[in-house]
Amino acid sequence: MEYEDYNSKIIDSWIREGWEWGKPVEHSVIEKAREGDWSVLLTPTKSVPHSWFLPFEGLDVLGLASGGGQQMPIFASLGARCTVLDYSELQLESEKAVAEREGYSIRCVRANMAEPLPFADGSFDLIFHPVSNCYIRDVYPLWRECYRVLRKGGRILAGLDNGINYIVDENHERIVRGLPFDPIAENAELPAGEAYEFSHSAEEQIGGQLKAGFTLLDIYSDTNGYGRLDKLGIPSFWATLAEKR
Repeated sequence: MEYEDYNSKIIDSWIREGWEWGKPVEHSVIEKAREGDWSVLLTPTKSVPHSWFLPFEGLDVLGLASGGGQQMPIFASLGARCTVLDYSELQLESEKAVAEREGYSIRCVRANMAEPLPFADGSFDLIFHPVSNCYIRDVYPLWRECYRVLRKGGRILAGLDNGINYIVDENHERIVRGLPFDPIAENAELPAGEAYEFSHSAEEQIGGQLKAGFTLLDIYSDTNGYGRLDKLGIPSFWATLAEKR
């Protein structure tokens, strides 16, 4: 089994166990969004600034590895035409269930983001990509694909793991390994129930977007939202806003 296929099954198991990022939004969240009261996350705790988004009415949005019925329902309620790509079957089932409950249409595509995206050039105005590329080994091809499927003037909003979570122990008290973290290269045996995850450097995450052709417009950092690193205020994530010009 390829590691991506393994990861999709592990994530499905997390969802069955009540994973935070697999819980779809309630109807009350959609009602508030329709009244202009809404927020979404790219990283664990900080809401994305509304100024990062383009006007939603008629906007073609791709939720990239963004299944679970958390962000796309809000964007759809604001007037966007939404497509979600995810490799987890249960994340896509949640998207379909929320769309049926709320009465909007959504295109759900099960695909591996480590491979070429199954969309024509210039298909979207905005890509929303929460923290998830930690589940693939090479992010450079992904950024190039994102650039390809965006229209000129389109934006990509991305949540990015900066790697620090991979160097510390479970209690975030000791540094126990170096970077890069790549369990396949290290031939590491995964504990039961864990997915293959990979650290990515600033050169890969931010530099990769620039090399693909994007112009970086804004950035902020975020913490885990729990644990000792969070209490110490140590950032473990970035969120970036970039544009295709």
